[in-house]
Amino acid sequence: MTITAAALRAALVDGGEIAVLDAREEGEFARSHLFWAVPCPLSVADLRAPLLLPRRGVRVVAVDAGGGEAERLARALELLGCTDVAVLEGGIGAWAAVGGELFSGVNVPSKAFGEWVEHHYGTESIDAAELARRREAGTKMVVLDSRTYEEFRRMSIPGGISVPGGELVYRIGDLAPDPEMLVVVNCAGRTRSILGAESLRRAGIPNRVLALRNGTMGWELAGFACERGAERRYRAGTPVSAGLARARAERFAAAAGVRTIGREALGALAADPERSLYLLDVRSPEEYRAGHVPGSRSAPGGQLVQATDAWVAVRGARIVLIDDTGVRARMAGGWLAQMAPWEVHVLEDGLTGPLEAGAEERPEPPPASLVPVAELVAWRGLPGTAIVDCARSLDYRAGHVPGALWALRGRLGALEPALAAARRVVLTSPDGWLAAHTAAEAAGLTAAPVHVLSGGTEAWQAAGEPLAATPGEPADAACIDVALRPYDRTSGAEEAMRAYLSWEIGLAEQVGREASVAFGIRSAGASG
Repeated sequence: MTITAAALRAALVDGGEIAVLDAREEGEFARSHLFWAVPCPLSVADLRAPLLLPRRGVRVVAVDAGGGEAERLARALELLGCTDVAVLEGGIGAWAAVGGELFSGVNVPSKAFGEWVEHHYGTESIDAAELARRREAGTKMVVLDSRTYEEFRRMSIPGGISVPGGELVYRIGDLAPDPEMLVVVNCAGRTRSILGAESLRRAGIPNRVLALRNGTMGWELAGFACERGAERRYRAGTPVSAGLARARAERFAAAAGVRTIGREALGALAADPERSLYLLDVRSPEEYRAGHVPGSRSAPGGQLVQATDAWVAVRGARIVLIDDTGVRARMAGGWLAQMAPWEVHVLEDGLTGPLEAGAEERPEPPPASLVPVAELVAWRGLPGTAIVDCARSLDYRAGHVPGALWALRGRLGALEPALAAARRVVLTSPDGWLAAHTAAEAAGLTAAPVHVLSGGTEAWQAAGEPLAATPGEPADAACIDVALRPYDRTSGAEEAMRAYLSWEIGLAEQVGREASVAFGIRSAGASG
């Protein structure tokens, strides 16, 4: 089945549920795509689509740039049980031909929403030079980095503290108890700086709150050095000021139309065959692993708001957010309710009742021949051993089994000459899971036995074996599985930073030309 671009434009604003999935790899997607399209690359479609589409009867439109990937994705979705799948006729070119906007980059709805928030709410900001001047003058202040702790450790503003965006309102009473203390929120660029700062402002804290204009990129472009390897972070556990944070979050969420429900009502939503339901736990990943509601996914609040399309693909779906005290869920929900026509709920007393511990469940891979690290150590020195790493290209660059070739799942054909000549093939990935899912594809390209490294590259490293780093290999142009950030590029980082910041700022104007976008608090029944 196909759908015209004009019909898709109408479907996006008719008030019903719909998902637009782009079949290309993330790096290809980032060049040009529809605003509401969500990446679902063919290489991982069988693993990603079930998470993006909790209800198989939802309308789904598969898109591409005319290379045939959308048709292949549609077939894969039908094999997963999807019953209402269409392919966009003429691909994204047809969308542009009927006046639809095409956007570059990734996480565009969240990025554009951040720019809207700054303009709509008048978020105050401070540039790098002024921040440096105030620091030197001894201004009483705290700099809070709203990215993930991993990102913070890679580079941060000197003296900053890691407080991912979803934690800010929850913990600010402990972090800045003095109302005279200036609070500055930063990220790498703009979105999480703006949303983090405005979260604190919307919550009504007495401190003056500023977003660091252009984040760590702006800091470095202004000639200041970032800190590497910092370990400062908020104190884990329930903050002393949790009660005050709850009252602040309740006001914010209620103003945005976020609803609260109990376990019984959640069961009714889950049983509704006509609506899609996303059950998302917005606490930290560590808290999620310690115990979570069965069937929920880990979606830390700050990350969820700034990269919503990593978790939610269905426009018009229901979203139920979970945490322990209700603060983090309400803050994330208040922003989600303004971003798109989702029906957003907070599960009251969400962690009462039976819980599951551990990481998210993943689809079990088909049985594979597992090879322990010691055996691969012996095989590496033998002629005819081909080692293939299925990790993300950037992870491969950072460190891989020496001699391993990089390959993208779904495109192993690029290595067919090497595989065909091999006497034995060993696949690996960070923990071996993706490699096991790739084994059948590899087996179709060689007569040699195909094995999977038990425990993956993590097990290799844990055994004390060396890793090889190749910062420029694969080359930037070959890293089609990811949208390269300025810091990921092997050259021209400063130019890329400036271009990235200009792109973020320009989204506000471009979104104004896309009729399907309407940010802000919605009246009851509004379709957006």
